[in-house]
Formats: sequence, C-alpha cells, structure tokens
Amino acid sequence: MADTTEIKHVASPLARQTLLDRDLTRPVADRRPIRLLPWVQVVKIGGRSIMDRGHEAILPLVEELRTLLPEHRLLILTGAGIRARHLYSVGLDLGLPVGSLAPLAASEAGQNGHMLAYLLAPDGVSYIEHPTIASQLAIHLTAARAVVGSAFPPYHHHEFPTSRLPLHRADTGAFLLADALGAAGLTIVEDVDGVYTADPNGPDGKQAQLLRETSAAELAGFQGTLPFDGALLEVMANARHLARVQVVNGLIRGRLTAALRGQHVGTIIHTGAAREAGAREAGAP
Repeated sequence: MADTTEIKHVASPLARQTLLDRDLTRPVADRRPIRLLPWVQVVKIGGRSIMDRGHEAILPLVEELRTLLPEHRLLILTGAGIRARHLYSVGLDLGLPVGSLAPLAASEAGQNGHMLAYLLAPDGVSYIEHPTIASQLAIHLTAARAVVGSAFPPYHHHEFPTSRLPLHRADTGAFLLADALGAAGLTIVEDVDGVYTADPNGPDGKQAQLLRETSAAELAGFQGTLPFDGALLEVMANARHLARVQVVNGLIRGRLTAALRGQHVGTIIHTGAAREAGAREAGAP
C-alpha cells in the first residue's frame, strides 16, 4: 500500500509570508498588471451637468457618440443627477447609514444610463449591469461597438466611516473601472471646459482661469471648486495603468471626438501611474 502520510508542498513565493507586509509581497505583487481591454475607451458622462439638462444637451451628445462608434469601442458610464441629492436628503433624514445611501444614488445613475442606452439602441448599444461589466464586457464589446453602464462603484453597503455621504461616486467609479481594465483612456464629460482656478459660474467667475494641464498631486490641496469628485484625486495617486485623464465640455460639439482622438481640448490631469512605473523600473522600494 502506498504511503499517504507524505505532505505535498506547492512551491510559492508567498509561502510562509504574511500578505499584509508589502516588503515581503513586493517581489511578486509589485508588478504592473496586464491590460485586460487596452482597446476600450471609457467615457464618463455627468449626471447633473449633462443628463439633467434634458434633450438640449443629451441629443447632440448622442449624435456625436453615434458618429464615434465606427472609430472606437466605448464603455459609456453615466453619473447621478440632482435626484440623487434628494435621495441623500431623505435618507439622511431617516438616519440611514452611508452604506445604504450609496446604492440609492447608484440606482439614479443607472436610470440615466438606461435612458442613454435607449437613445443609442438603434446602433446596437445596450445597458449592462456591474456584474456583466466585470465578467462579460469583452464579449459585449465584440458584439457591439459600445455599451452603457453606471459610473458608480458597486460598493453598496460598504461603510466609509469618515463621511455621512458616499465618498466614491461616479467620477471615482469610472476611473477605478478604467484603470482596472487597462483602458486606452478615460474622458470625463462635464458642462465646463475643464478645471479652473475658481468656479467659472461663481461670483469670482470672471477671474477664473482654465488649467490646461495639471496633476492629481498638484490638485490635492486645491481649495476651489472641482468639476469632479474630490475622492478621484486620491485614487488617481494609486493608478496602475491610466497615466492621464481629460475633462472636456460635452456641451460643445466635437470636444469629445477630439479628446478621443488624442487632442488636448480640455484639462489633462496626470495621475500617479507613470511615476509608479518609473519607480518600479528603477528598482525603488
């Protein structure tokens, strides 16, 4: 009879190591992941800035997206609009925790996505949920030139104790998804030309100057109004693939087309991805 008491070992660089110690896991884990979908362009469309404006803003943007389909394969993500603020107000009044407010706002972003997908349905575009994006996006983009989804990250009931409102909203969710996929790029479509030194629609709007190019590190201490979620700057610092993001004005026809073709037509924000890659290549700890 064969001896069955012999212990079999599987060789692994992580054997006998704690997975919480970055110094021990760095030789294995500190490598840039492969790009899953390097040919996809991610476009995030603002909810309050674009979708809430109705047909005057949405229909021209839909026509522009339609003309882009033969040229790009797109993952179009939509944010929540003013209705999410009403949800937050009612939820806070009821004493709901932040983890319960997040899926409520995400549902409103999904409604915007459904409307956009219906308008693009004649071109084979459909809305897909987060689990499908996570596991079947490649096959959907093989069958169609674009799909639409919610830009909110699927954190749902996860608690972030530092805030009574969800910290990671549509802009952050779009960036996390684009970076995880290793996408070709992320374009954030808003109702302003980019990031300004002051709110262009505020009392100091006349003195506001457009920042044509900046970085997440430079904006970390920015005291003005940003056209995207503040938490986006934090996740940009840990980017693995996306070296930059461009914010463009979706109310001006052609800006999105130019951005997807690599032109500088808004504010370009550099992330920490290029710096991190350089540090790894130099053997920095």
